Amino acid sequence: MSHKPQLRIPATYMRGGTSKGVFFRLQDLPAEAQVPGPARDRLLQRVIGSPDPYGKHTDGMGGATSSTSKCVIIGPATRPGHDVDYLYGQVAIEEDFVDWSGNCGNLSTAVGPFAVANGFIDPARIPREGTVEVRVWQANIGKTIVVHVPIRDGQVQETGDFELDGVAFPAAEVVVEFLDPAEEGEDGGSMFPTGNLVDTLEVPGVGTLEATLITAGIPTVFVDAEAIGFTGTELQPAINGDPAILAKLEAIRVAGALRMGLIRTPKEAATRQHTPKVAFVAPPRDYVSSSGKPIAAADIDLNVRAMSMGKLHHAMMGTASVAIATAAAVPGTLVNRAAGGGAREVVRFGHPSGTLRVGASVARVDGQWTVTRAVMSRSARVLMEGHVRVPAA
Repeated sequence: MSHKPQLRIPATYMRGGTSKGVFFRLQDLPAEAQVPGPARDRLLQRVIGSPDPYGKHTDGMGGATSSTSKCVIIGPATRPGHDVDYLYGQVAIEEDFVDWSGNCGNLSTAVGPFAVANGFIDPARIPREGTVEVRVWQANIGKTIVVHVPIRDGQVQETGDFELDGVAFPAAEVVVEFLDPAEEGEDGGSMFPTGNLVDTLEVPGVGTLEATLITAGIPTVFVDAEAIGFTGTELQPAINGDPAILAKLEAIRVAGALRMGLIRTPKEAATRQHTPKVAFVAPPRDYVSSSGKPIAAADIDLNVRAMSMGKLHHAMMGTASVAIATAAAVPGTLVNRAAGGGAREVVRFGHPSGTLRVGASVARVDGQWTVTRAVMSRSARVLMEGHVRVPAA
């Protein structure tokens, strides 16, 4: 019986926000995986344990959910004024592909601590006590992210009393800024690819729906929860166990992707699962989170539920949070309507695991809405560091 040796690759397993991923330094990857292409994709898939027809990731580092099937590659900065380049791969669980079309806002939080701990930051910039600003070039989408990393005794501070709904234990607070987070569009507004705050989508098998299509943070299709038969307080079991509901939400996502120009045919959506996201919004309403914590309508501005890789997310993606905050700040969007209308720079929304507060600064320039920055607090922690083993190809 023939056999091949296993590769031994330095890696760090980290939590960032409500996600987990395997982090690599670019220089530690095999030469063929240091550049984009099939060799890189195959390596990362094998690390995670995909494609897995059983959907369990038993033979890999993945956790069999969209929040835990992620890889990150960090390299020296290639752009002036930045500290590192950050590349993110969303590894499909059962299907045979890696989606490079967007960013992970949650894992963006962990990029700063990883950069500090792995020698990417000049030691002279790291205080004995305080914070260090890590400027990150997000290579997937060509945007700047600033991660404010807490430092204690000259090292990254990971423990603390900051609580993040969707994460079981407290940790140190990490403030993350997304600068100019909207993609530049060829037609219409830079944030609103059609130029409209609200569009009408014809969704096969569903009907006609109003939708707000926005590219801030990550391309996102927002619809009203009531319009598709929901309350906006749903938890994962109500959505993920119903194939008909999942098919309806995917049809909405595909219709939005076509209108936004992200795909040319519906068939292309099958290999572009990471973007766009589809989310449904509703006015504030009391509910009980997945942990059993009561969420009062008086404590939130609206409820939001979002889909990730074909399933309802257990909390809220960081990039989708940027989209929510930005859309909420623009009067007339469906998100702004659900939040009660008017101008706002900060929004607190309810999600399946609890609540999240996110700020966004928007302005109307030459008739177009723009967003200059979005800010949120998350946390990050190293779970394991050492080497991953991958059978040689």
